[in-house]
Amino acid sequence: MVMRSRLFHRVGLVVALSLGLLGAMSSCTTSVGPSDDSSAAVGSTSLAPSDFPAISSSSSPSTTVPSSEYDPYNNANPAMAAVGSVTDEWVTTPDGRRRHFRLYVPSGVAVESENVPLLVALHGGLGSSDQFAANSGFDELAEANGFLVVYPDGIRAIPERPGLQTWNGGYCCGPAADRNVDDVEYVRFLLDLLTARFDIDSSRVFAAGHSNGAIMAYRLACELSDRIVAIGVQAGSLGIDDCRPMQPVSVLHIHGLADTNHPIDGGRGTGVAGVEFRSGRDAVREMSMKFDCIADPIVRTMTSNEDVEDLVWSGCEEGSRVELVTVAGASHAWMGHRAATAGAAALVGEPYMDFDASRAIWSFLNQHSRR
Repeated sequence: MVMRSRLFHRVGLVVALSLGLLGAMSSCTTSVGPSDDSSAAVGSTSLAPSDFPAISSSSSPSTTVPSSEYDPYNNANPAMAAVGSVTDEWVTTPDGRRRHFRLYVPSGVAVESENVPLLVALHGGLGSSDQFAANSGFDELAEANGFLVVYPDGIRAIPERPGLQTWNGGYCCGPAADRNVDDVEYVRFLLDLLTARFDIDSSRVFAAGHSNGAIMAYRLACELSDRIVAIGVQAGSLGIDDCRPMQPVSVLHIHGLADTNHPIDGGRGTGVAGVEFRSGRDAVREMSMKFDCIADPIVRTMTSNEDVEDLVWSGCEEGSRVELVTVAGASHAWMGHRAATAGAAALVGEPYMDFDASRAIWSFLNQHSRR
């Protein structure tokens, strides 16, 4: 099922959100992007390599039984000021579309740097690359942990209004799904493009996403598993019926139990999408079965926050792992980061601030490289 014309019946509300998101974009440090008929080169060649702070983790997948205590941040350095290079670029994809992406290169990473991890960060429905960069804080985590982060943009609902963009995650969402846009091929194209420019570590290519972007990340795990090693998502679900990964993909799924926009057990959301969402719990269970994980998950708790519970499916193929983190009282908003505008909070709820989804996702991804 895809988003129907109901979205456009609420265009006044949507435009209000778009304008709010554009306000958040102005706080980002970005270069001026090219026009629709030109391309810009990624401006990172002047950067000098430097050492990043050490983290207390191994890059190899863990094969041990997880402890009963959940420490969501132990494999990720805390965020620091993003003083690296931000560039915007327009490209023509194999299907002939003009698409935009935003790239952040940390100050310690240069073109000649070796084995650089890459994160593909996918905005939510009606969001944008700049909005998700500002809202997630992945630039700051990239600076502290030494990885590239690329923010692709989806397909615009209204061509002349930037920021109203969606992904074709399968059953959702909007014009991207209605037009059957091949967003999987778009991401593959970007991976090829960046791999040609940087020495990307193919064992550490990850995807993260929020809402519609989370649904898209699941689709990448199903259809681009030869390139995507692990995904970390908040508030999503599995959007395709025939998920056939070529290789195991580790999955971290975070979901607020007070999320009414995309309820964790599925059903019609309260947001502007008007979609009958699929179950987030079912998505996690299905991925655990696909990778032959131990059937009964281990329950872990976060000693400093009783709202947080972590279910771990271990023993999966090739050292992969599947986890579901639920947060009592958390809304649909990206956790741990302030809302970009009051309008955004009105649509998706006030963010739950006692759990940092971005740092938890990078911590998980950082310890699940491919062997």
